[in-house]
Amino acid sequence: MSEQPKLILDPTGSDHHAEHRALRARGPATRVDILGVTAWSVSDPALLKQLLTGSHVSKDARAHWPEFDTAVAGWPLALWVSVANMFTAYGSDHRRLRRMVAPAFSARRIQALRPAVEAIATALVNDLGTLPAGEVVDLRDRLAYPLPIAVIGQLMGVPEDQRDGFRALVDGVFATTLTAEQAAANTVALYEALDQVIAAKRKEPGDDMTSLLIAAHDDEGDGKGFTHDELRDTLALMINAGYETTGNVIDQAITTLLTDPEQLAHVRAGRGSWDDVVEETLRHEPAVKHLPLRFARADIPLPGGQTIRKGEAILASYAAANRHPDWHGASADVFDLTRPAKDHMAFGHGVHFCLGAPLARFEVAIALRLLFERFPEIELAVPLEELKPLPSLISNGHQTLPVRLRPLPR
Repeated sequence: MSEQPKLILDPTGSDHHAEHRALRARGPATRVDILGVTAWSVSDPALLKQLLTGSHVSKDARAHWPEFDTAVAGWPLALWVSVANMFTAYGSDHRRLRRMVAPAFSARRIQALRPAVEAIATALVNDLGTLPAGEVVDLRDRLAYPLPIAVIGQLMGVPEDQRDGFRALVDGVFATTLTAEQAAANTVALYEALDQVIAAKRKEPGDDMTSLLIAAHDDEGDGKGFTHDELRDTLALMINAGYETTGNVIDQAITTLLTDPEQLAHVRAGRGSWDDVVEETLRHEPAVKHLPLRFARADIPLPGGQTIRKGEAILASYAAANRHPDWHGASADVFDLTRPAKDHMAFGHGVHFCLGAPLARFEVAIALRLLFERFPEIELAVPLEELKPLPSLISNGHQTLPVRLRPLPR
């Protein structure tokens, strides 16, 4: 059987739906090029779940990717595989790191944030209410961005005057049109900003995640807790995941509801809830399209006779899997908040399932409820096709989301 040529993933994310259809048409897994690195993109949900729960697939690039040293030297996405945190850890190391982070995302601590999320979102929506009728406003800039950055900033104990700086740095982490030099410079700046937060919290601890992690000790280990690199990279993971991804879901949910009035009518008539909107958005337009990278610890036979060889890279193509017809039938491409089963892998699967999922879910639901209750006549200010995607093969959102909150006066 002749080998298919590699599919080159578009770093600009200009038409991700067409790209995902192409991936699925090539079978459960296919070889792709990610900014010069070869990997197996897995878009079949059953195979992806199998790989994500098996011990034969690792996220530890240093231990299980023979190409690590040469690949990351000039790769714009080097940070995604080189960080020292639970995102890239495997086995007992992953369990140790996740165990120290988990208390920061306990149900009690997350639920305690709900009043703060409600207050932040209310203030943002009230501020939108001061705009005159007919004025065009970018909801990406005025709601989808500032809500999660304020929430994760409060959770981490980042001073308000430093949060906008983190926003720009996180955007750089998810952008896949940067050169290797630009990406490396962004990483240096991100680490400098995180080091400042850590130093401030060591000097003056508070009731925040950074202080909690600084004080964390592994009860089953040697009692030394995080190394500095692990602490810094863990904070990087938290702010990246807590900000960019939540903003994308808010963005995509608003976009869908404004272009499909029937779906919004379901909520207003009580045929669905804001939680239903959140879950179907996570399935239909997940915040992350592809998540780099995992690595085979042994040869993995694939349906159709192909094999992922030991040491080869694997790309979890969550967005393509979420819309796979084998999972959600012929209507998989259709947004339907009344869909009985809105199962998805937007937060990952297996041991690396996102700890912040409950927080993200109620952030988005609160933002949507307040926005659509306050502005029942809200509408997109441009045709849907004029919305430009973020320049990323990872992040799934729009560069701007221009709307009119109230129609022009007649």
